[in-house]
Amino acid sequence: MTLRARLGWGLLAIALVLIVPLLLSIRSLEQLYGTSRLLRDREFAASLLLGTFRERTDDARRAEDALLFIHDQKSATRMQRQIDTLFILADSLERYRLELPASQIRASLDALRSAAREEYDQASAGRGTVAEMISSQRTRPAIAIVDSAIEASAATLRNRTRERIAEATTATLNAERFAAGALPVALLIAAVIGIWLLRSITRPISDLDRGMRAITEGDLEHRLTLRSNEQTEFGRLAASYQTMARQLSELERLRAEFVGVASHELKTPINVIIGYLDLLKEGIYGEPTPQQMEILDETEKQQIITDWNRTTRAYPVESALHNFFESQAEQTPDAAAVFCGAERLSCFQAVPA
Repeated sequence: MTLRARLGWGLLAIALVLIVPLLLSIRSLEQLYGTSRLLRDREFAASLLLGTFRERTDDARRAEDALLFIHDQKSATRMQRQIDTLFILADSLERYRLELPASQIRASLDALRSAAREEYDQASAGRGTVAEMISSQRTRPAIAIVDSAIEASAATLRNRTRERIAEATTATLNAERFAAGALPVALLIAAVIGIWLLRSITRPISDLDRGMRAITEGDLEHRLTLRSNEQTEFGRLAASYQTMARQLSELERLRAEFVGVASHELKTPINVIIGYLDLLKEGIYGEPTPQQMEILDETEKQQIITDWNRTTRAYPVESALHNFFESQAEQTPDAAAVFCGAERLSCFQAVPA
């Protein structure tokens, strides 16, 4: 997986994990809003309707009193108008799921309409006692039944409102508890994903940093734990590192070969010259003159004081002493190693096969 894809998926996972508590809160708010709308559109509207119903019932009761004592056409018309209004309001109760009280109210209104008509007829005919008896036995009981149905509807609405509010409260509390529990879990998961992303980035970088430090210290054989892969950014960096390490190792090998060859080519004639100087000093070629002896003494002094006293030369401390002789012999196989009078042996001649 590439670094870009890894970061993208990691950030997307963190966003999704953190969005879950927010979605739960939004869902709780939507439920609360839906409950509020139902309360407004049903229970509260039905309560207002019942309040209007009470007012119209009181108006019908006053119209019935006027019908009984005044019993003129205007009073009769007013009574019929109030009854028609109550019928319309009773039909409206069914929209708020109050079918039973609505049917009871309609039946009472039918009885009220018939009783009011007979009461008006008896009162108009001058039979006040009969009209008053109809009022006390039929008209007023019918109005009282309407009042009872309204009170029963009001009680039903109160219970329904209480239940709906309790449901909304319970749903809100449950959502709040779930969101409160989900938020720490979401933060923990987001932290784990973040740590994974951080480690997936810092681990290859640290590996590459160790490799570069090893190369700067001369360890060209250091190998990365990161696998080379052309599909990922760090994999391509690892492949480039390995290519660079191989090239540097090859250059170091060529440099060592060049230095060895150059040292051999330079030391061989120098050693020959030194050998001849030793032979000259020993008088093999005749007795040297005082000027030649002065030159020979100066050369020997320079060799003892300067050349043989160079202790700052770098050498591998992990090698044993005989390894140095073997290395020098391999570099200068023809150099004189043993002198005996006029005879001399090279490194390979001095060591038996």
